[in-house]
Amino acid sequence: MKKNILLSLLFIILIGSSYSQVKIKSLRYYPYGDETSLPVIMQGADNSTPLVIDFDIDSKFVPDLDIIFRFCDKNWKPVDNLFLANYGQNISYNIDFTSLPASVLNAHYHYNGLFPDQKGSVSFPFSGKYMFFITDALDTSVVYASGQFYAVSPEAELDVNLKKESLEDKNYYPLELGRIFNITSKFNLPDKLFPAFVNRLEIIENKKIFYPYQVDRSFNTNTRQFYWDGNKAFSFLIRDIKPGNEYRQTDLRDINKFGKGNVNAQFDGIEYPRFDKFGYHDMNGGDQLTDFNNEYADYLNVNFSFRPADNFYGKVFLTGSFNNWQILPGYEMSGSGGLYNKTIELKRGVFDYQFVTADIINGEIKNEDWIQLEGNFWETENVYNIFVYYEDPAYGGYEKIIAYQKITSK
Repeated sequence: MKKNILLSLLFIILIGSSYSQVKIKSLRYYPYGDETSLPVIMQGADNSTPLVIDFDIDSKFVPDLDIIFRFCDKNWKPVDNLFLANYGQNISYNIDFTSLPASVLNAHYHYNGLFPDQKGSVSFPFSGKYMFFITDALDTSVVYASGQFYAVSPEAELDVNLKKESLEDKNYYPLELGRIFNITSKFNLPDKLFPAFVNRLEIIENKKIFYPYQVDRSFNTNTRQFYWDGNKAFSFLIRDIKPGNEYRQTDLRDINKFGKGNVNAQFDGIEYPRFDKFGYHDMNGGDQLTDFNNEYADYLNVNFSFRPADNFYGKVFLTGSFNNWQILPGYEMSGSGGLYNKTIELKRGVFDYQFVTADIINGEIKNEDWIQLEGNFWETENVYNIFVYYEDPAYGGYEKIIAYQKITSK
């Protein structure tokens, strides 16, 4: 009896140890053939685009992983609805991966998969928001990483217009702060859909999925407006979108400039504010990694150094494609003598990023300012992904995407 108990305890310890030693690194997900775009996959007989999920695995043991897919509500919370769970076609079991070159010291395996998959084990039957979870195959409550994406089956066609304007409510100094975009989106509702269920419009700038611009039909303001003609015509207006600047970029692919171990994000070292300096063309918030089979596709400790002007306000944060453009406490830069630094681990590749100011109040990020350190230029090329949502009463009620359009500010 004692022997069985000891064996059970040993098994639990070994399993717990293997959980803690599995790390998902360089996780990316994007529409097939367009690795720098927002993860929006199109579905339909004549226009279908699968989702690519790609990552490295750091593990001393050969991992056994599943990927679980869940339909979500507007806040990216998986819905608790039996009809929407899509059981039987929502899990990719025991995923296959390949070994990384021995020269890659901080990861051991690589995974790349397409969804819906050819085996037919995964499908996305509903148009809307989804999350995926990379879990342990033996215990799916152990989640190593997750991601968000959109599966879209358009039922209406959007007509979108973007205008360059200046803020009218007050005078701004410098004048650059008053530069804005106004975006108007119009569509006619198909006869099979009902006007009362048209819910809201959402715009995602580049890949800033956690900072959407939204118009809710139940609440109009001076900058967020909804119109309905009483029949089938709808219009949404979002005003005062600041264009910002082209993103900064670090290119770590050159092994002669960026050797192994500890490197600077910029070969020249320290970076400075760009309020009066228009940036170079970027990847609209994306990144491109060195091919995983390349023997130099290793991981580097990359230090970002920034010296802001003396009169800036707030704390300085680093954000970019490497953290899904989130402003997070863990990415706050440490300041000393007017110089701010943050070191993060990155795989060799090219990454868009920028510096943002914000406050931390009661442990939460507040008063984010994307303009103060980077500038605001009408010439900036941004990609705007525009979604129209509909409260479908079917299957117990859920929010689906009925129209989608992607435009650039140029």
